Amino acid sequence: MSASTIRKYSASVIFFHGSGDTGPNLLEWVRFLLGRDFDLSHIRIVYPTAPVQKYTPLNGQLSNVWFDRRSINIAAMESKKSMSQCYNIVQQLIQNEVDQGIPLNRIIVGGFSMGGALALHTGYHLNTDLAGVFALSSFLNRQSVVYESLASRESANGTLPELRMFHGERDTLVPLEWGRETFESLQKLGITGTFTPLGNTLHELKKSSLLELQKWISIKLPALQTDIQNKL
Repeated sequence: MSASTIRKYSASVIFFHGSGDTGPNLLEWVRFLLGRDFDLSHIRIVYPTAPVQKYTPLNGQLSNVWFDRRSINIAAMESKKSMSQCYNIVQQLIQNEVDQGIPLNRIIVGGFSMGGALALHTGYHLNTDLAGVFALSSFLNRQSVVYESLASRESANGTLPELRMFHGERDTLVPLEWGRETFESLQKLGITGTFTPLGNTLHELKKSSLLELQKWISIKLPALQTDIQNKL
């Protein structure tokens, strides 16, 4: 393949799956709902897979999870050791994009369920220079390090990534109230964005929210002049 035929991207989206899933499965779920891939030709969509590790809510069984939880409850404490190991994986994923010439302000992170929580940690604790964060059916623990991190930088200069959250009104695994509480707590610490309840929706992805995300991503990460020239 010649250099001129290698597809060039000017922005990236890293989309984290939920607990027990994989990147390829999440990609297929998106394709099933949309009937296609995301229509973002100049943006590379990355669907990474979490490592296999013991997961306490499953009685210590092995599962593809980004981090361990003591329990699936907003009042539970975060496992700092598990989170720190996860951070190393995330930072490498972001570095992979930077190494390919994508600046931090042209990268959006997001995810479903546990993946959305990881995206919140990524954009508001690990790296606040990203372009945006989205979370679908997700929440942060009330004593999350994310809140501590944001509170400690309240007076610092710089714009924090914009946030988009979506949550099913009939979600029984992660109640709507947990998602709303998380969003409102982040708002109080300077995060701007929107929280969208999804009617008649369980703990699942929906086509409507994916289409909204696609529109938002295209606005946050518009095509550059070089992308337009490459199409000519």
